[in-house]
Amino acid sequence: MAIRALSQKKLLKSFSLRYFSPKPLNTAASASPSASSSISINLTEKPESILQNHLAALSANTNNSSYINLHDAEKLFSSVSTTKLLRATANLHLASMEPIVDLGMWVMNSKLMDMEVFRDIVLAFVKHTFYEHFCAGENALATENTVRSLNSGGAGLRAMLVYAVEYASDNQSCDRNLEAFLDTVEIAKSLPPSSVSFIIVKLSAICPMKLLERVSDLLRWQYKDSSFNLPWKLDTLPIFSDISPTYHTLKRPEPLTLEEEHDLQLGHQRLLKICQKCLDANVPLTIDAEHTSVQPAIDYLTYSSAIMYNKYDNIVMYGTIQAYLKDAKERLLLASKAADNIGIPMGFKLVRGAYMSSERKLASSLGFESPIHNSIQETHACYNECASFMIDKIANGPGALVLATHNVESGKIAVAKAHDLGIGRVSQKLEFAQLYGMSEPLSFGLRNAGFQVSKYMPFGPVEIVIPYLLRRAEENRGLLSASSLDRQLMRKELKRRLKAAVI
Repeated sequence: MAIRALSQKKLLKSFSLRYFSPKPLNTAASASPSASSSISINLTEKPESILQNHLAALSANTNNSSYINLHDAEKLFSSVSTTKLLRATANLHLASMEPIVDLGMWVMNSKLMDMEVFRDIVLAFVKHTFYEHFCAGENALATENTVRSLNSGGAGLRAMLVYAVEYASDNQSCDRNLEAFLDTVEIAKSLPPSSVSFIIVKLSAICPMKLLERVSDLLRWQYKDSSFNLPWKLDTLPIFSDISPTYHTLKRPEPLTLEEEHDLQLGHQRLLKICQKCLDANVPLTIDAEHTSVQPAIDYLTYSSAIMYNKYDNIVMYGTIQAYLKDAKERLLLASKAADNIGIPMGFKLVRGAYMSSERKLASSLGFESPIHNSIQETHACYNECASFMIDKIANGPGALVLATHNVESGKIAVAKAHDLGIGRVSQKLEFAQLYGMSEPLSFGLRNAGFQVSKYMPFGPVEIVIPYLLRRAEENRGLLSASSLDRQLMRKELKRRLKAAVI
């Protein structure tokens, strides 16, 4: 399928003029004095003050704050017990202290963990603090109970279930992880309908990492040289844009060996088994994004599977776009347009991105510019532009969107636009998401505003989940240390409950 034959520059220019021109989201509301005076939210900490000029105008000219109330702590935490609120406050306070995070990461990676007694003590501490706060449980029963608690009792949040294994190095590990992912779908089937919104899979857990790197090298070289033949390649959507990083592949790679081709086929078959299981269970599947060194292969397998399984309005397979990458917007536009052209409804999860430090280190070591935006403001702007494009698209056509964000301003802008276009209010096309244990006020505020909200819920034995927790601690250290809004609102509600109990 010659998807790349599309004129990328012409396509991107026309889409940019249509979706990214500096115009207010709600001109009628912004023109109305009563609308501008109806803003009811008063956050206790300022959101990011700088976005690109047109996004600042969007935020200023839209009464988006009136849709999400993050001021009423009593209402936000009405479904949370006092015990859980106390533990959450304590855990977030610990996680916000960077020296504690640094010490924990050093200990977990040290040889001290080879001492059985020391290891048992450390794992017990982790289990009853950070693990219980950020993870759903060690086994199926514990996970089911956590999901039920999250979805019922007034919480009304949904679960994105992920077996939190990081990556595999051989087919035996991949097969073992496959069974765990298939069991995850079984957990979803055993729970009340709609309490699980997505199954999440990390492709490097079911296809060896080294093979994903090899496939990515070959895909990059074919993008540079269209005459480069890849006989194993299936129909897919665009994977690269003209500004995508290709420094990972500086010389022509050798073709896959017969063994590598066989392993690639096995990896794809594992993914298709999960797709079929999700289709049978009526639970969509989302593929997480990973390092740029393997992302081309991940996108290739995701999109080729989506072409097979996404039919009519039933979107089984979702891809993930990382907005901190400079090429994110262009790749989203190209993949979305190509999907439309062949009649495939495509779902996307939009995140800001992980792996920031490793991406910058790799690019610098090779003498190239970082693939990540130069500032957090540029990342915010890219995220909001991609969200705006997709909200416009799903309001008037096929597709679906998951906005995974902990940023209050991005949430407010997206909610306002969705409201203006008549999306939301339990729409199946739009879902907001946050990590389990983080940004609870935003999750509850979005829920109270009538939108579907999910929590990304990793689960599995503590020893298996430890690498996941370490990676999350590293990539979210800035977010955790800046999570004062969450902690302030929690403390405010705890004080109110204490005062009410005393009186």
